[in-house]
Amino acid sequence: MEAQAQGLLETEPLQERDEDAVASADFSSMLSEEEKQELKAELVQLEDEITTLRQVLSAKERHLVEIKQKLGMNLMNELKQNFSKSWHDMQTTTAYKKTHETLSHAGQKATAAFSNVGTAISKKFGDMSYSIRHSISMPAMRRK
Repeated sequence: MEAQAQGLLETEPLQERDEDAVASADFSSMLSEEEKQELKAELVQLEDEITTLRQVLSAKERHLVEIKQKLGMNLMNELKQNFSKSWHDMQTTTAYKKTHETLSHAGQKATAAFSNVGTAISKKFGDMSYSIRHSISMPAMRRK
């Protein structure tokens, strides 16, 4: 019996065409008057409960705003706190730490390379300055 029941049940979710078919089907003819009345009563009760829940939620949201105002919390402060927390959370991730370490190491190497280039340029200018002074002081070299 279970094998038959499993064969009747579909494991795939409803497709749009299935939903349309169910929505357009008229099940009211299959229900007795008593069942219809019970469903209508349940519908009214659910609608009332939803309305009550919306009212309670609205009251709680107003109360939340009042408490935040009393504490001096506003949207900007909340955004700052959220940003700070997110920034801190990001900095504690392994990926951030590895990236920071790699970029820091690369920055140190770049600084050393620029320093070496600067030293080489300074040395070249020093050599050129010496050559110019030397050629000025030796009149024979100027005629060439």
